[in-house]
Amino acid sequence: MAQERILIVDDEEAIREVVATLLAAQGYNCTPCSNAREALEHLHTSTTDLILSDLVMPGMDGLKLIELARSHDRDIPVIMVTAMHDISTAIEAIRRGAYDYILKPFEKDQLFMSVRRALEHRRLVLENQHYQSDLEKLVEERTSQLSTALEDLEESYDCTLEALAGALDLKDAETEGHCQRVTALTIVMARAMSVGEAELRQIARGAFLHDIGKMAIPDSILRKPGPLTADEIDIMRTHCDIGFKVLERIPFLKEASEIVLSHQEKFDGSGYPRGQRGDEIPLGARIFAVADTLDAMISDRPYRKALPLQTAKDEIERHAGTQFDPKVVEIFLSLPDSIWLELRQNYTAPFPLHSLKEV
Repeated sequence: MAQERILIVDDEEAIREVVATLLAAQGYNCTPCSNAREALEHLHTSTTDLILSDLVMPGMDGLKLIELARSHDRDIPVIMVTAMHDISTAIEAIRRGAYDYILKPFEKDQLFMSVRRALEHRRLVLENQHYQSDLEKLVEERTSQLSTALEDLEESYDCTLEALAGALDLKDAETEGHCQRVTALTIVMARAMSVGEAELRQIARGAFLHDIGKMAIPDSILRKPGPLTADEIDIMRTHCDIGFKVLERIPFLKEASEIVLSHQEKFDGSGYPRGQRGDEIPLGARIFAVADTLDAMISDRPYRKALPLQTAKDEIERHAGTQFDPKVVEIFLSLPDSIWLELRQNYTAPFPLHSLKEV
């Protein structure tokens, strides 16, 4: 074990030598200094475990030495040694950070005991600091591992959702790629409205799975080339409730299920299935409504070609306050056309929901 290093500070050479000799005999590495400034210079250039200092010295006194020494190393213990039998002086030394206070003349055993206690105190303080540092590193490492595991789990969930949406595309070929595109459009508008990342992920999932209830709708209705009858329209409208009931039982899709349920609601209350109006409609569903309409209008359909972007924008603006939330429409209209055209071009292929940060 390395010798513990003690700095002995006293303007009287005889006392310095006696104390150094006594402590060296106990196995300590002692460095005598004749004044406080010399001690501070040594402290800044060499490792020191303990300072043993006189109180009254020419120039800088022991009290000032305590302050400056502890500003350099806040954990270094300082033992004051003095002939002054004034309790107020002892209190002041302790207040400034001295570990102990010894009166001259002292017994060598008293000196040894005080030194041992001070060094043991420093050892415990340093061990605790190392422990805290190691603990912080361990917590940081475990937190990082947990975060990675959660991200992997989220990605696994979203890959499953993509597979579900892919199955729906196979069932309703007319709108193939619609889920991917409308999710991308919804994410862009939600970000423009300063939606937080946690809520954004739920909104993205809701947008991505908005038509999942159509899995239960007969193909004869989904793929019917002509207009639907009143009864068929009623059946088609059940897809909102069906999708909600499927998703609400899945914990990580609970919030997304509300968007699935409300994605056909209208701002003025004329939508379905619950006739919600205004802020009763979840924000994600209000954003989705604009994105869904935009994608439907600027996409090709078997019965018509895609409409120009400006035509779609004019139509959406015309229905602000009735079909759409005016605030969402305002944000939508404030975004440059290049965003929508780029998204329309880039997301004709399957959209990676688990990589929504890239959108």
